Amino acid sequence: MAAPTSSQTLPNGLRDVQRLITDHNSEGKAIFSKDIPSTSSWQEISPAFSFFLGYTTKGFPVDLNASKAGELPADVQKYEIDLKSPPGGLSLGNGTVLRFVDFAPDKEAYMHRTESIDYGVVLEGSLELLLDSGETRIMNRGDVCVQRATMHAWKNVTENGGWARMIFVLISSEKVVVGGQELGEDLPGKIGDKDATN
Repeated sequence: MAAPTSSQTLPNGLRDVQRLITDHNSEGKAIFSKDIPSTSSWQEISPAFSFFLGYTTKGFPVDLNASKAGELPADVQKYEIDLKSPPGGLSLGNGTVLRFVDFAPDKEAYMHRTESIDYGVVLEGSLELLLDSGETRIMNRGDVCVQRATMHAWKNVTENGGWARMIFVLISSEKVVVGGQELGEDLPGKIGDKDATN
């Protein structure tokens, strides 16, 4: 019999996220891990948006094994550390990040660039993607953007003043070089800063 799914509603009106992690039992059968609770832990970055760090990994290929019996697998250990002390940036060097972001109505996040290739999918609402060239596009539920280490910002343009949610998978990349100039990470300060919006 399946366990009930999370149906809790957050203060912003969006449904909470249930994150399930799988593992293996001693017979090699797939099971749901009990090492990290499936409940989310949201970090308010500012009144404009909040994050839930869904998962992180370090190194390629990812090590899914425990170094000895009774220990957590290497990837779960890394994620547990990042949950207790979230990384200061958006992406991780030589790693991956799975992040949910909730955007407040009519708010625009800061212009930024990560040293990663990001897959961003709109889960709820509508968002405007703004590029530093001045180009913009509207993204609706189910739309995806492949963000290739470019300067960009997000603005919640959901009708009737609703919150919007995106899920991002960030995979570390080499620095982008344009016209002989390296374009590395460009953030307006630590992600935990309360002034991280325009």
